[in-house]
Amino acid sequence: HMMFKGTSRRSAEDVNREFDELGARYNAFTSEETTVYYGQVLPEFQGKVLDLLTDMMRPSLRAEDFDTEKNVILEEIARYDDMPAFDAQTLARETTFGSHPLGYRVLGTKQSITDMARDDMHAYFEQRYSPGNMVLALAGAFDWDAALEQVVADTAGWQQHDVSRDVTAPAFSRERRVVSNDRLARVHLVWMTEAPSTQDEERYAAHIAASVVGDAVGSRMYWDLVDPGIVDDASMYYQDEDHSGVFATYASCSPENVAEVTERMHGLLDSAASDGVTDEEVARSQQKIASGEVLGSETPMGRLVPLGMAWTYKQEYLGMDEAIDRVLDTTKDEVNALLREATSERHSLLALGPIDSLD
Repeated sequence: HMMFKGTSRRSAEDVNREFDELGARYNAFTSEETTVYYGQVLPEFQGKVLDLLTDMMRPSLRAEDFDTEKNVILEEIARYDDMPAFDAQTLARETTFGSHPLGYRVLGTKQSITDMARDDMHAYFEQRYSPGNMVLALAGAFDWDAALEQVVADTAGWQQHDVSRDVTAPAFSRERRVVSNDRLARVHLVWMTEAPSTQDEERYAAHIAASVVGDAVGSRMYWDLVDPGIVDDASMYYQDEDHSGVFATYASCSPENVAEVTERMHGLLDSAASDGVTDEEVARSQQKIASGEVLGSETPMGRLVPLGMAWTYKQEYLGMDEAIDRVLDTTKDEVNALLREATSERHSLLALGPIDSLD
């Protein structure tokens, strides 16, 4: 969502109109740790889109625009409240991370958005949107020298603030929690446990481990739970975060299948930890991940986000060939070392649906 639309020279309507006049594909999104604003245009409009995006980073945050956007976010919260799979993931992060910032809701709550004041948000914006806390990334057919000259000139007056955040890793609760909701027909289950951070070289092994155990198609989880029809959906994914990381497993099923699904999932996680994965499984997942990376890089937008994220977190960017080599060079032993630490007893478990317990 774009929470900060009004700018020092442009109204919210001006921003949207100028993007449209450029024929741009544009939007913004916010994750647990980053906010991204992007615009995709033809090369001849590079200067105009840079001017527009740069100006947006210094908003006046007009009260009228701010109040309008608060209502947009409240509607977005209400929409996600009607998406139980999303709600379960949010509740699982709160259960796993507790009061740690990684457990905070990206959208906030109805109360926090309603109570938010324009001046408080403006002060936050001034502090966090400091030059040292921002990255400008370009991908595609751009003119680097022209872009550098323009951005240096346009940001010359920006004030530098001392921006930092506490990257102490969370404690990773192992709580089993049930959130009863009789309005739902299905039960949504989420397991979470510790995994390598985005700065850790073991992240390549973590991607492979998650793929072998819980890829949406063809994984152990697929054949053990999805293909027999015991669950509607089941998958395991790896999410790397700043000096932290998580293996997250999701499944949805009927209330009467909860005990069986939980037992099977725990057995699957524990067998992966004790017996490990095979050379064949690792090779298949490596090829699947490598193919996805190559296909994703076929467009400028597919390169832009990984470029910006890599520089934000690590101040480095790997070329496609090097990134693929790191995936393909990962060994079975490295994958198994991670899985040995991901037994079922080390996971938290969140269950959302028309049940009172996991028994």
